[in-house]
Amino acid sequence: MTITDEDCLAETLAFNERFEAAAASRPLREVAPRSAGLAAARRNRLGGDTPPVRLPHGRDRVVAGGVGIRVFVPDHVDGVYLHIHGGGWMVGSADGQDERLWQLAERARLAVVSVEYRLAPEHPFPAGPDDCEAVAQWLVEHAAAEFGTERLLIGGESAGAHLSVVTLLRLRDRHGVTGAFRAANLVFGPYDLSMTPSQRSFGSRRLLSNTDSLRRAYELFTPGMDAERRRGPEVSPLFADLAGMPPARIVVGTEDPLLDDSLFLAQRWRAAGAEVRLGVVAGAMHGFTLFPLTVAERERRREREFLSGAGR
Repeated sequence: MTITDEDCLAETLAFNERFEAAAASRPLREVAPRSAGLAAARRNRLGGDTPPVRLPHGRDRVVAGGVGIRVFVPDHVDGVYLHIHGGGWMVGSADGQDERLWQLAERARLAVVSVEYRLAPEHPFPAGPDDCEAVAQWLVEHAAAEFGTERLLIGGESAGAHLSVVTLLRLRDRHGVTGAFRAANLVFGPYDLSMTPSQRSFGSRRLLSNTDSLRRAYELFTPGMDAERRRGPEVSPLFADLAGMPPARIVVGTEDPLLDDSLFLAQRWRAAGAEVRLGVVAGAMHGFTLFPLTVAERERRREREFLSGAGR
């Protein structure tokens, strides 16, 4: 394992300490259907009351039999990036990162398509994966006509990274489609919903994610499943046959409870015969790309460079 960004370690760890101290001063929110905590988290998953900025560059559409998407199309399009947002399968939205996605579209010359998948707990598994699969299949069939290119890429953060891998596996197993998506960008995702050692041992630290919050998210996303059922490859892609997967970029921080998930997935991805770029960021917590950090700026630049060149 090669760790990057050690020159920024002091800044990154200091931010973690401030974040943890601020979180400790706030009461824990209940996250359940129709709860005030869930409503507040959906307004702004970083804990504030200001909704995300919606840019006029984004265009809302409904495709694939009724799934919402938000589309960003720059003047020059060299590919299409299917983006799947994070948020524990319970929060987040296709319009929750307009500024970042528009910047990515312009600088990487990509049409960016973000999926408005249905959220748990109102719509538990398999609703979200079903929506992502439908949009991915729509792109396979219509990207050339809609965007003038068949160069497709996929990726997301956290739950969005999980859903990206699940979508690739569904395309292969349900539709016989491999190779249509030429690269995967997988940022701090959970790939074993029965919980890897790093998830189980992280404890109750009040960072953006911890052992308790992950366990609760899995219960709400997959209600009624025990750990053994959550190991099923349709739920936990770490246990799937990964043959036919595209080249991947897998990123995680050393202070993320999902560290093992990325390390293990990278090994299994390589063992299945696909290329992997693994980035392990020194001191970074889960969700670090959401914050004004040097390592976050570097990660966005590395992401753009990867997506600009992948699959050509």
